[in-house]
Amino acid sequence: MTQLAHAHQTPRLLVVEDELVVRKALLKYFSAEGFEVDCARELEEAQALIVTSRYALVIADLRLSWSYAVEGLEILRFVRHHSRGTRVIILTAYAAPEIQRSARALGADAFLQKPIPLPDIAAAVYRLTGDAR
Repeated sequence: MTQLAHAHQTPRLLVVEDELVVRKALLKYFSAEGFEVDCARELEEAQALIVTSRYALVIADLRLSWSYAVEGLEILRFVRHHSRGTRVIILTAYAAPEIQRSARALGADAFLQKPIPLPDIAAAVYRLTGDAR
């Protein structure tokens, strides 16, 4: 593949979010921005996609269920083990300092507090994927 062909390759994103409204908003927004976007609702679905596809970046909600589990950290751990070059953004409405520290220790590239405007998420995505928009 030539350098030029590589430069025009569409970045692929994985959105892992259990809330339908948020998942659809992210899918619609980033698709309109020219990204290829796959979505998952749960940990197992995300893991299956990560091992079968290459993603430039994963946007994962910290909590994917009504429990107090932090599946987003499990996804982050999984990405770091199976797809080292993939960048990871953790989204959460529950930004306890110890969770943020855990996410950083596991290698999260960004930790964003919900609710957050889509352009703010996009700014982090562009920065992490090297997109100069």
